[in-house]
Amino acid sequence: MQNISPAAPSALADQEMRLRVMRQVMWNRLIAVVEEGAQVLLKTAFGAVTREAGDLSVGVYDTGGRMLAQAVTGTPGHVNTMAMAVGHFLQRFPLAELRPGDVLVTNDPWMGTGHLFDFVVVSPVFHHGRAVALFASTCHVIDIGGRGFTAEAQSVYEEGLWVPHLKLFEAGRPNETLLALLERNVREPLQTRGDLMSLVSCNNAASLRLQALMTEFELRDLQALADYIVGTSAQAMRSAIKALPDGQWRHTMRIDGSTEPVDLVANLSIEGTHMRIDLAGSSAASRAGINSPKCYTDAYCVYGIKCVIAPDIPNNAGSLSAIEVVAEPGTIVHPLPPAPVTARHVVGQMLPDLMFGCLQEPCAAQVSAEGAGSIWVLALSGQTAAGPFHTMSLGIGGMGARPGKDGLSCTAFPSGVGSIPVEVTEAATPLLFHRREYLPGSGGAGQYRGGLGSVIEISHQQGASFRISAATFDRRLYAARGRQGGRDGQVGACRISDGTVILNKGVHEVPAGCHLILELPGGAGYGDPVLRDRLARDRDRSEGLT
Repeated sequence: MQNISPAAPSALADQEMRLRVMRQVMWNRLIAVVEEGAQVLLKTAFGAVTREAGDLSVGVYDTGGRMLAQAVTGTPGHVNTMAMAVGHFLQRFPLAELRPGDVLVTNDPWMGTGHLFDFVVVSPVFHHGRAVALFASTCHVIDIGGRGFTAEAQSVYEEGLWVPHLKLFEAGRPNETLLALLERNVREPLQTRGDLMSLVSCNNAASLRLQALMTEFELRDLQALADYIVGTSAQAMRSAIKALPDGQWRHTMRIDGSTEPVDLVANLSIEGTHMRIDLAGSSAASRAGINSPKCYTDAYCVYGIKCVIAPDIPNNAGSLSAIEVVAEPGTIVHPLPPAPVTARHVVGQMLPDLMFGCLQEPCAAQVSAEGAGSIWVLALSGQTAAGPFHTMSLGIGGMGARPGKDGLSCTAFPSGVGSIPVEVTEAATPLLFHRREYLPGSGGAGQYRGGLGSVIEISHQQGASFRISAATFDRRLYAARGRQGGRDGQVGACRISDGTVILNKGVHEVPAGCHLILELPGGAGYGDPVLRDRLARDRDRSEGLT
């Protein structure tokens, strides 16, 4: 038997510690790499919803398609769907068949990020002639043809151009046939092509940074680092689940839907390190385009769980793999092609609050009250003397109050997008924003007050008519619900200054000379309002919030 000196175990421990520290440094650098890619996308994107609101995401993947790191800038609906999307690309284009300069693209709702307006662009990374990783990025384009941004389509075929997995670039040469087809079928060809090229630039910038990182740390590949990242994150997530009591919990939520209310149902079960979310009992798929493809459903269910039980664990293939999401095919949370899906936000962005409801008991009520949920995408269009215009702005409601804190006002949870400055929209269109301000009293009362929604008033500067799509306008019938005795938030409203009230999710014309007035829903309160601090009450009154 070999003799081992007393110093040997200590030396081995030191070596192991140095290795772990080095891997952690490289892991942090990977996050910086994808964040730099996101910043390139922000600065080069043509569409205001990407450039100003940050409706995008960027991730880096190993050669097996596992997501290793995501950019800080971006939305859960994009990055968590992209975590699965890269695997679909590799099934169509095996990595061994790709070459330097190849770039892949799709906007498949069921294999991408949930609707046709989001393109996913994937670029392989080569280092010393070998494929070592992939970058994926996505953003929302202003138009994809079809009926435009509306929930009125009866199938995905009416919603726009459905692009399968194709090569956008081959060996550095752009696919001009695909680009020409896109440009001919959309209302804003320059912006759509520009956003696609921005995604390519984003991936290229991140690829250069990754190659520099690998050179600096003398890495031939990323496999050992990838295994460390995925394994560490999965173990941490399983530990977070194990810290919760075993059991089963059920929660339901009713939202406006399209022609009839939609019921969302979640059954959460925990056994040891395994968590399962079963959405059985949720409404059937809608004939309107508010259905949430399974990839988008998974993304926001897991995000909601993670916000509560493991907010500090990095988001990657490891942490995402610890939670199982089950949904019945043909339901509104798992529609099958060719179901319409343009306004999938309506359902998908309500799911984190549904998860909070399930976690209320196992987490000892340390979860937020319900918030506005789905952002209101203001798809506006009309005519000018120079021709038609199409633009997007965003209406953002209030977040639910939190245990110990008021809800954030006019804050997009769970999407995380920002608002588009009114000056940007006014500079590009003939529209004029008369008001964009807090809506007093819209936050639900409680020991901690719900976040306020906003009121927005818009007209056509030239006195002409214009159109608004109400595809994502929800919580106009069913308010965000309070928790632990907190009061519900105020419901939203949409009307025209001539007295017309807009109730459905269709496209509506604002007559010449009239104003469009939107009231965004508020977040709900947390805790008995009687217990609210007197100074907080006085501050609310003095600041005009109640």
